[in-house]
Amino acid sequence: MLEVVAIIVTGGLAGWIGARLIRGAGYGLVINVIVGIISGVLGGKLFAALQIPVGNWFVELGMAVLGAVLLLGLVNLLRRRTD
Repeated sequence: MLEVVAIIVTGGLAGWIGARLIRGAGYGLVINVIVGIISGVLGGKLFAALQIPVGNWFVELGMAVLGAVLLLGLVNLLRRRTD
């Protein structure tokens, strides 16, 4: 149960930081948590592909923020094309 809470908190923080780094990507708390969790998975895959070790929570948060920036950047790019 504590692990689920940690995932949600880390995901929310990563989504919030990612939304602050990408202009025009603020979608609200719930979407930021979802984006953060998805981006943690994407960042994990990227780090694994690049063979970067993940050792502590700060590295995991950085990984999730990187994934959030990539994901939100892609969403913004696709949103601009449909507008």
